[in-house]
Amino acid sequence: MAQRKDDSSEVAAYREAIRGERLRKDRFETMSGLPIEALYGPDDVDPEIGVPGGFPYTRGPYPTMYRGRLWTMRMFAGFGSPEDTNRRFKYLLEHGQTGLSTAFDMPTLMGYDPDHPLSAGEVGREGVSVACLDDMRRLFAGIPVDQVTTSMTINGPAIVALAMYFAVAEEQGVPLTKVGGTIQTDILKEFIAQKEWISPPRPSMRIVADMMVFCAKNAPKWHPISISGYHIREAGATAVQELAFTLADGIGYVQAGIDAGLDVDEFAPRLSFFWDVHNDFFEEIAKFRAARRIWAHVMRERFGAKNPHSWRLRTHAQTAGVSLTAQQPLNNVARVAIQALAAVLGGTQSLHTNSMDETYALPTEGAVKVALRTQQIIAEETGVAEVVDPLAGSWFVEDLTDRMEAEAMRYIDKIDELGGIVRAVELGYPQREIADSAFEDQQKVERGERVIVGLNKYIDEDASGAGAIPTLKIDAEVERAQRERIVSLKRTRDAEKAAAGIAAVRRACETGDNLMPPIIEAVKADVTLGEVCDVFREVFGVYRDPVFV
Repeated sequence: MAQRKDDSSEVAAYREAIRGERLRKDRFETMSGLPIEALYGPDDVDPEIGVPGGFPYTRGPYPTMYRGRLWTMRMFAGFGSPEDTNRRFKYLLEHGQTGLSTAFDMPTLMGYDPDHPLSAGEVGREGVSVACLDDMRRLFAGIPVDQVTTSMTINGPAIVALAMYFAVAEEQGVPLTKVGGTIQTDILKEFIAQKEWISPPRPSMRIVADMMVFCAKNAPKWHPISISGYHIREAGATAVQELAFTLADGIGYVQAGIDAGLDVDEFAPRLSFFWDVHNDFFEEIAKFRAARRIWAHVMRERFGAKNPHSWRLRTHAQTAGVSLTAQQPLNNVARVAIQALAAVLGGTQSLHTNSMDETYALPTEGAVKVALRTQQIIAEETGVAEVVDPLAGSWFVEDLTDRMEAEAMRYIDKIDELGGIVRAVELGYPQREIADSAFEDQQKVERGERVIVGLNKYIDEDASGAGAIPTLKIDAEVERAQRERIVSLKRTRDAEKAAAGIAAVRRACETGDNLMPPIIEAVKADVTLGEVCDVFREVFGVYRDPVFV
């Protein structure tokens, strides 16, 4: 890690000269609370930069970056029935999107079918309803899965969704060796932040390891885990905490893969990361740069990875949903543009830009198009994609990168002292840290110390909020139709084949055999997502969030 030099330059003289001058506020700091000087100079840093595509990848994971290939523009989409989302997928592809990203509804995320009592009122509301192979088939109808890369944001039931997707690929005549994409599968951040789980941490990690092993052996282009800081940040973590806890989760998954018998270089190149991009422009850029550097050192020195692809952190990013306001919603367009620019300058490989209306509902087609066009304007009109890592050598950016690295490593060292990330989660350590940060930030907002335009400053008393823009409405017919469809499936399918499929999944849970093959066969026999997850609940138990004080 780079060390700060003695401050003996003319910059030090400048700092002394302005001491005592009247300033806008008493303290200048990043959103993570890192102090910010008024001016930076060459004596502030001795950075470990390197070159793009070379260890430690501070300047980017690939030599040519966007000069060779632009980042993937992957808009998050999912609502209503599979047919509804299929139409949105095709709409986005027609308007220049280069990858698909799937949002599932809450029952799917929690492992329940549309006919389950807990699903009432939620089917198709926050994402698409997918409960069986036919739902996945209809979701990707007319979309050749070997010609697009697909991302699926799902965790507890991720293994079931992936089994369905692989089955659809087989139906399309596409071998798994040609199927590319990412499924989130990051169950650790569910326990830390998002709270969408099924079973306790340790059996959940076993399921993740089974997916890693299967993909390493059978689907080499598929990323079985997208290690997600996004939801950690949305829960109230600072940028430093997002950086630290996400990388600690990554360390936990690498160890799980090794414990499952894989060589680190056999699977580490297919791990990917998913970051939030918030409003603190330079801190977000520094976060991306620090993440790549930390991961490169961890993989090479801690895990002994020899393949440079294992050292290279690749990432998807999404603008900060939590930063969007219901007040003056058009302001969200500006926020998203600034956040997206930070992600690009930070060196992301894939980007989702939020729509202005997402504080009210799932986005309309018009709002999604503006969000996509925002990325296209950055790519085609601003010139920032013409130079690799244009901010490298900025004394401020390099100093901030160094300090974020140091602060994140303090957290990672603490987690190691506790016995690793799984044990830290069981003890509630990251959960408490995030809760404290969220509370402190909210206090700053309420005191006006952190300004949110339109919310606590520059307030428009006449703003009409949601009435000022159109919003998407989900027809109640979606839930009724999805519920009837799944009830009919369970009644008309081959009952013996379905029962045998469920029994095979249960047997694998109990014996420790890899779960992917029996789940793929089960979904082909029309076993539903909820039924597979019920087996997990029966064999592994149901996790309840403990109270940490």
